[in-house]
Amino acid sequence: MARAIIVADTSVLINFLRIDRMDLIGEHPASFIATDHVAAEIADTYPDQQARYNEALKAGLLDEQRVDDTVELELFLQMAERGRLGAGERSAIAVALNRKCALAIDDSRAIKRAIEEAGITGSSLSIVRTQDIVVELIKQSILSVEAADVIHAEWATNHRFKLKITSFRDLL
Repeated sequence: MARAIIVADTSVLINFLRIDRMDLIGEHPASFIATDHVAAEIADTYPDQQARYNEALKAGLLDEQRVDDTVELELFLQMAERGRLGAGERSAIAVALNRKCALAIDDSRAIKRAIEEAGITGSSLSIVRTQDIVVELIKQSILSVEAADVIHAEWATNHRFKLKITSFRDLL
């Protein structure tokens, strides 16, 4: 049976890149892909994150794909005309909708837009947030609750990524 595919937006990948835990993306039961636009946004931020991203690609922890399908390009351009989403968000949404994959994204405005686009295109769209990825890793016994809580604390303390939970145990 083929693994489910999740198209990752920049913000979700950066959460794992910042803490040098792309291994968790590779161990997730689904396969992750990033668009070339998402990769460009990572490259524009911090060199250490770019290096970690490139290492993750080489290790096969995720796959990078160009957005060159005509349907994906049309969706990408339509979203550019009607909103304030970045190229990474638009490309991830377009690819997820066209290929009927889940979308990993944390930005609430972008999630709202993705759901609107799904309605316009008549597609269903599964949204996966960073916390959902971690919860799935816990459920699969890849990560303990305690280890997940250490990650949660590191995100909140050192990386300005705050979840509205005290512990991942709250989500199980």
